Amino acid sequence: MSTHSRSLNVERPGIHRLTEGPVPEPGPGEVRVRVAAAGICMSDREVYDGHRDAAYVRYPVVPGHEWSGTVDAVGEGVDPALTGRRTVAEGFRACGRCERCRSGETSLCTAGYDETGFTRPGAFADHLVIPARLLHPLADDADLRAAALLEPAAVIAAAVRAGAPEPGERIAVVGAGTLGLLAVQLLAAVSPAELTVIDPRRERASLALGFGADEARVPEEAEKVRGRYDLVVETAGAPSTAADACLLARRGGRVVLTGMFAPGAVGIDPVHLSLSQLTVRSVFGASSAAWSYAVRAFTAGLLDPAPLVTHEFPLERFAEAVALVGSGNPETGKVLLRP
Repeated sequence: MSTHSRSLNVERPGIHRLTEGPVPEPGPGEVRVRVAAAGICMSDREVYDGHRDAAYVRYPVVPGHEWSGTVDAVGEGVDPALTGRRTVAEGFRACGRCERCRSGETSLCTAGYDETGFTRPGAFADHLVIPARLLHPLADDADLRAAALLEPAAVIAAAVRAGAPEPGERIAVVGAGTLGLLAVQLLAAVSPAELTVIDPRRERASLALGFGADEARVPEEAEKVRGRYDLVVETAGAPSTAADACLLARRGGRVVLTGMFAPGAVGIDPVHLSLSQLTVRSVFGASSAAWSYAVRAFTAGLLDPAPLVTHEFPLERFAEAVALVGSGNPETGKVLLRP
């Protein structure tokens, strides 16, 4: 094994360096993972551009919160049998002791925000050291390229759990990006009566038909189906999509918001919210239970993120890779770094 390990350091917005140092050693309760693949999402682009809220990033930082890999060393107190296991891991470094953690809501930990790839070194590197308690081991034959998308899949699993879909319901997904298409797969497994995807990019919306959606619409066409859906899962984070999602829901329906909204987004009409008796939930990150849900769906073959990957780059081409994310090109899906 090499005695050196590379990492992609964002020293401050717009400035990055590929550095090389000793292979990190896991401490007590930790494991070292050899990274197989790491996804780049808009949050990583925000870190690089300097647009992420200062409370949710700590420079300098090695980004990379969507990843998969293989455990190649364990620290004191960790089961040696984990060595050689393919794995993913939760990003939030929840304390495990506060009231929210003890009730299972680890994504609401009151100890303060702490997340791999934002406040702790992430997976844009050859190796990653992570607490063993956060691991979700995979099957021995798991596709690690596809498994790198289990972090966004866990976020969608949190949304599906919050929305509590039932067979035979009418369901809409707003947005056909990575989150939206993962949502389609998980929601199709519930056997809805209708599953509609709405996205202004007709090509992206149409992709959802291959993932289990019954219908693809652009927003102008969606006006015809306002008030129709039992459950609406919003995944886009565009300025108007939270309000739009509420208009799509039937009276007494449920809406789950997963998109990351920027300041200035259009608010939800409180009159409509009240008169329609809507239940609105939001999702930020994923709890341990949502991670388990996503990993089970992946292992069972109900979730296959592999077709979402359109580009793969080595660490040396990070600048080229991150420029693709958020470029608006409908042919760009998930972009991976492959250390």
